[in-house]
Amino acid sequence: MADIDKQAEIDAIAAINAVPEILQVVIRTTGLRFAAVARVTDSHWMACAVHDLIDFGLRPGDELVLESTICNEIRQHHQPVIFGHASQHPVFSTHHTPRQYGFESYVSIPIMRANGEFYGTLCALDPNPSTFDEQVVGQTLGLLAQLIASNLDLHQRLQDADRALHSERETALLREQFIAVLGHDLRTPLNAVRLAADLLEQKPLDESARRLAGLIQSSAARMGDLIADVMDFARGQLGEGIDRTPQAPNTLVPWLEQVVAESQAAKRGAPIRYAIDLPCVVSCDRARIGQLLTNLLANAMTHGDPLAAIEVHMAVQADDVVLSVRNDGPSIAAEMLPLIFQPFSRGQGDQPREGLGLGLYICAHIAKAHQGELSVTSSAAHGTCFTLRFPLNVPV
Repeated sequence: MADIDKQAEIDAIAAINAVPEILQVVIRTTGLRFAAVARVTDSHWMACAVHDLIDFGLRPGDELVLESTICNEIRQHHQPVIFGHASQHPVFSTHHTPRQYGFESYVSIPIMRANGEFYGTLCALDPNPSTFDEQVVGQTLGLLAQLIASNLDLHQRLQDADRALHSERETALLREQFIAVLGHDLRTPLNAVRLAADLLEQKPLDESARRLAGLIQSSAARMGDLIADVMDFARGQLGEGIDRTPQAPNTLVPWLEQVVAESQAAKRGAPIRYAIDLPCVVSCDRARIGQLLTNLLANAMTHGDPLAAIEVHMAVQADDVVLSVRNDGPSIAAEMLPLIFQPFSRGQGDQPREGLGLGLYICAHIAKAHQGELSVTSSAAHGTCFTLRFPLNVPV
């Protein structure tokens, strides 16, 4: 490979929302203070993502001379390299790389694509010697490298699918196959990470290792939520829309009260005030309506005033069910309002936010699946209010 598209490589890693958390897990697992995802080819070593606590000096896009790195050797043999004290190591005490870059402890795990192609490495280093369980470190970082590889494969598959979908003749079949493969290929490595964390928690661990296992679990849970959003996005964009499971008329109140309680547990500061008045049963997919309320509450907690209460109201008006979620805080800019339900919209404010920016898009499609509509009003005086309106008796 004579050359690489640097920005495309950086963007591919940046598109994986979990990478910053993965690098933090690497640092906490190993105790080393520099971690990175590196793209390594037969002619280039380039940092794509970095977590640097030692001012090592590398940023995304920076390159090292390939032949000066241990990653170049890993590119050839595809095996992890792990050591805690280079100057006392039988091999690396005389190796040029630790001396050139001034580190004593080092971990580097190959990132292998599904087709067997070597992508690069998940690596960490520190100028100080370190004592860690090489087997545990190798297994844990191996799972994280697998997760990165799976997401890179997904990114490539999305690009390939986008090009292929221009062929109208193949569109329908590709859509069905893509959504099925998307769910399987994303959830399989994630389930492996969850299983590994479960197995770690069952072993006799010290408190620090137990916290790390818990951190892996919570990161995996967040990845699970992101996967669910991506699947709903794929259904909305590529399929026949977000599904609504036909159900007999049911009582929504206890279900939505549980959603509010779970959201309240995650909200610091002011409470969530709610008034749900449904004197009759409602024909709807209560899991989807609960998902919509969860997303609207999460949006209010993210963008609203943390010291002000969030207000939830639900009632029957004529032949419609009306659900509203209102929060105080910065208003949504007027030019953003027409775009608020578009995918990857970040809503209020200019600060980077966690997540994919799909929550409100998914909410709008849940409303559509119930033959309803989701709208928003926002002003400095009255705050921001999202309102769902759908027929009391949605045809099954």
